[in-house]
Amino acid sequence: MKKLFFIIVSTMSIAASAQQLLSPEGLWKLGRVSVIGMSKDGKSVVYKVAIPDMVANKLNSKFYTIPVTGGAATEVKDTKDLVTDKNVSADGKFILTTEEVKTENVLGKDYYPSLPNSNVQIYNGLDYRHWDTWNNGTHNHVFYGENKEKGATTDIMKGEPFDSPQKPFGGDEDYIWSPSGKSIIYVSKKKFGTEYAISTNTNLYEYNLDTKETKNLTENNLGYDTNPAFSPSGDLTWLQMKRDGYEADKNDIIVRFKGIDMNLTASYDGTVESFKWSKDGKKVYFLSPVDGTQQLFEVNFPGVTKIAITVKQVTSGDFDVHDIVDITGDTAILTRNDMNHALEIYSCNLKKNTWTQLTKVNDEAYSKLSLPKYERRYVTTTDGKKMLVWVILPPNFDTSKKYPTLLYCQGGPQSPLTQFYSFRWNFSLMASQGYIVVAPNRRGMYGHGQAWNEQISKDWGGQVMDDYLSAIDDVAKESYVDKARLGCVGASYGGYSVFYLAGIHNHRFKTFIAHDGVFNTQSMFGTTEEVFFNYWDFGGNYWDKNNAVAQKAYTTFNPINYVDKWNTPILIIQGGIDFRVPIGQGQEAFQAAQLRNIKSRLLYFPEENHWVLKPQNGMVWQSEFYKWLKETL
Repeated sequence: MKKLFFIIVSTMSIAASAQQLLSPEGLWKLGRVSVIGMSKDGKSVVYKVAIPDMVANKLNSKFYTIPVTGGAATEVKDTKDLVTDKNVSADGKFILTTEEVKTENVLGKDYYPSLPNSNVQIYNGLDYRHWDTWNNGTHNHVFYGENKEKGATTDIMKGEPFDSPQKPFGGDEDYIWSPSGKSIIYVSKKKFGTEYAISTNTNLYEYNLDTKETKNLTENNLGYDTNPAFSPSGDLTWLQMKRDGYEADKNDIIVRFKGIDMNLTASYDGTVESFKWSKDGKKVYFLSPVDGTQQLFEVNFPGVTKIAITVKQVTSGDFDVHDIVDITGDTAILTRNDMNHALEIYSCNLKKNTWTQLTKVNDEAYSKLSLPKYERRYVTTTDGKKMLVWVILPPNFDTSKKYPTLLYCQGGPQSPLTQFYSFRWNFSLMASQGYIVVAPNRRGMYGHGQAWNEQISKDWGGQVMDDYLSAIDDVAKESYVDKARLGCVGASYGGYSVFYLAGIHNHRFKTFIAHDGVFNTQSMFGTTEEVFFNYWDFGGNYWDKNNAVAQKAYTTFNPINYVDKWNTPILIIQGGIDFRVPIGQGQEAFQAAQLRNIKSRLLYFPEENHWVLKPQNGMVWQSEFYKWLKETL
């Protein structure tokens, strides 16, 4: 009897532990996996796990290897000798590195050496700040030198006021050796000042080690040229966007074969995120958003044959594929995640579309949780289109109950809303706090064809707003949605959406949360750093009164013109060093709400940019987010 009682109690204990819900504290304890590369012998994956340290307010990293056939992970102290260093030339003689180099006078002490304590900055053009950093006269440059411990010594961009790697996010994917080791290919936008701020025209440049000469390899293309790589047979390959100023243009795979540029994805109605050549050089694998997910695709390389170029989707399922680590035969080593699970490393049988999870960094944590359920829903828009809407339901969902519901507005404005797993805008966490989440793939989302993606440009307050309202109105028809408790949340363009909807929602929503959102399109144009973005998406500047498209962006589609209709509590979150959507946007919105006597709160992060990166700030963000919802919804 005692034994039976013990078994019953143990079973109840296990069941109870399995009913835990994801909390902000739990989210910030999860490991964050990132791949370093394949081991030199091809038998293991080398990767990093970053763990938030809340006390030290930083991420601590550990390094591991795991066999591609599965098994236990092994912690390693140093990964340097485990993976092939692509920055070492093929003959092993030279190595590439990067350094910041002073190339222009900006600081007061640059002009006035006798006044070294002055803190003046002097600019003669735009690009005086970027993302979260002021221009101090230094630029990233690529160096090469003998492959010894002292590192590289020759600056291949000496004296040039240009960057490679590109700021703010470029890394060592921006420069590579040619197969012969006699030249270096690198990415740079060789424009300066105001010209730099209004253009996206990066090019691939080739520096010849013997002649010391540099050649522009892509001067005929006016948009982005990025991610150079070589095929197994030595053909230069890269990603290319065609139109200057359009950062969200279709990204295609270009191969320079026998002097001719071949666009392998020209007929594919989608955009390429990243790519990797097959080892036999017969095809290129690439990642692309499709129907609310991100999947692995392949395209054949015809070479000199007359075989038609064909794009084929290789993987499928409600998850996102993020990294193409290695593909040998029918076996691919990939990373993937879904709305309920952070990224892990997998082995995939491409023929059978079967998956084996290799790393299990967070499995123990997830095993204790009751996780939400997510559903696909297709909603008819006001112009008769079918729109995918992700609906995330709380754990232990009960159709007989009524739940408060959040409309999630994605940023971008052109970005995929897929099975992503964010450590801030986390759908699994939102649903675990008892909210239904409605996440529409509105206009401007990759994965539904280029026309759907491009329709948002110059139409920020148009059809996309109808898409949002169509989504929430459709889901709100369900008996389990508490129509008296609808909220609307979002960041960046999603924050703009919140500000705009606050003036036109017609009493649908009970609360709003806007993070780093565009509140005033005129002052946004006057203070943001990447001016090309506003030129493209707003259609021009605000002082050109003859430009009807631009004038609509600065009047009809400007949230400030609807503040007189605001009537709903709003939480405004703003980063102090966000130069993409500068601090004035949040300040203007908060001041307007306060002066209109609307319940409002400003959550200000002085040292955060467009994101919130520090662990303690992230925890405050989550705490205030749900505190506000509890107060107002």
